[in-house]
Amino acid sequence: MTAVHSLVPARFLTLTAHLVIVITIFWSRESNVRACLPLDFTLEEFNAQDTQLVVALSVTLGLFAVELAGFFSGVSMFNSSQSLLSIAGHASASVSLLFFLFEQWPCHVYWWILGFCSAVPALVEVFLFIAVLGLKRKPL
Repeated sequence: MTAVHSLVPARFLTLTAHLVIVITIFWSRESNVRACLPLDFTLEEFNAQDTQLVVALSVTLGLFAVELAGFFSGVSMFNSSQSLLSIAGHASASVSLLFFLFEQWPCHVYWWILGFCSAVPALVEVFLFIAVLGLKRKPL
């Protein structure tokens, strides 16, 4: 098995691990929202923080849709650069989100994890979509 073909299962596994952790955070959202608030919080503060976390998790799921569409369509499945970027991003996101989940980090940290670990691979995926499908060029 060549190096490029061994990246495909690793990329799929890291994407799946990150997706499972995001779904787990959706399920345990209440405890994470409580960890983001002071001990004496109002219902309005709770609802605002809950809405912020739901928006962040929803954006993450949208970025997953973009990246999985590119992966399963074959646009970037065998692109080693995109695979390495995606593996690095989603593996680090998986580890970071596990700390976020178990150590109950503040909710604003999730936006940093989203920006560096999910948005960057998804934006590169969009550029590959444009290059391959829009310009009819071979990926780099």
